[in-house]
Amino acid sequence: MGAISSILVKPACADCNLACRYCFYECTAAMYPETKRHRMNDEVLESMVSQYLALAGPRASFGWQGGEPTLMGLGFFRKAVELQCKHGTPGQVIGNGFQTNGVLIDAEWARFLAENRFLIGLSLDGPGAIHDYYRTDRGGHGSHARVLEGLAHLKAAGAEVNVLCMVTDVSVHCGGELFDYFVGLGLPWMQFIPCIEANAAGDGLQPFSLDLDFYGGFLCELFDRWYANGRPQTYIREFEELLIAVATGQAASCVHSAQCGDYVVVEHNGDVYACDFHITPEWYLGNLMETPLEEILRSPRLQEFAEAKSHLDGRCRSCPWVRICYGGCPKYRVDSHGSRAPRTCFCPAIEQVLARNYERLLSLAQRATRGRPPATPQRSSAPIGEVVERNAPCPCGSGRKYKRCCMVADG
Repeated sequence: MGAISSILVKPACADCNLACRYCFYECTAAMYPETKRHRMNDEVLESMVSQYLALAGPRASFGWQGGEPTLMGLGFFRKAVELQCKHGTPGQVIGNGFQTNGVLIDAEWARFLAENRFLIGLSLDGPGAIHDYYRTDRGGHGSHARVLEGLAHLKAAGAEVNVLCMVTDVSVHCGGELFDYFVGLGLPWMQFIPCIEANAAGDGLQPFSLDLDFYGGFLCELFDRWYANGRPQTYIREFEELLIAVATGQAASCVHSAQCGDYVVVEHNGDVYACDFHITPEWYLGNLMETPLEEILRSPRLQEFAEAKSHLDGRCRSCPWVRICYGGCPKYRVDSHGSRAPRTCFCPAIEQVLARNYERLLSLAQRATRGRPPATPQRSSAPIGEVVERNAPCPCGSGRKYKRCCMVADG
């Protein structure tokens, strides 16, 4: 492959200060039993930053996740920004996304993230009763109040914050309630992540998994709120990506692309994997401290992983929505029993949303592209040392405002 749009970095592996009951990543720590505490050191950090920026071209995007990345401490991320400045090429656009549970965010953290224009993805599942049902600490105590404290610091510092909301068996009936709650908190930038996990034995789904029979209704309820009679005032990533696909014929993320492979994952010790949903020996690509990242990206295994998504069955290929959906994320190609399936388990929900709302999406797309050729937004952010204001034209050339284009795509 040789090129990627971004890298997803797990500097603390699966280490976390919470014990969310639906966490799929916690088991990753078992792959690194040599220590209970996993932290990326400065040598791995600099090697990763320098190698990636040398390959990234005019735009580079780092996504910092976990576990919980704040466990690395502020010093680590100050160092990361210094290294980006050191190894970035003149004019290179470098963006940073930062996914956090918010519990450790204080005023100092918030100032740093805001001043360096990190786009924050804050894990918040809704009002207290919904959020605290699964997102607890290791003592079984809910984290909602502490997350809101972290959010207050971020807002006071002027940081850009997106909501990352897991949709579970508890919240799949609450689409409108979740939307109203987030807007009421001053968080109009939202991503709703469907929670589906198979049992380890492969004989069913985990009890926290959302009820697939209700997911289509959940999305339609959200769509009506987002659409706002044809004048969207909020951002819901799922619908914005559908809108981009309708307007441009191009996928805005790997979920709806014909192939996977938009990014790779770098673990705390420099191990590189094809996807954060597949941190397994099967999809280990190499270690960037031993094998140059450029060589890893040319790995036949990565190409094999990327192409596997395009293997669709006859039902998918004859579906009128295949050019928008492309079979969905391979992680979710399971059935209601947790067994592997040829298409996403969300297929009925996606069909329901598109059949019901395609004309509305088309109307928005035509209005957005009227008078100019449709453009494909690219991932972007401000170059270090240069600020792109929220309401300014997006640097990618789409013609949309930055806040409704690449600023959110970088998250």
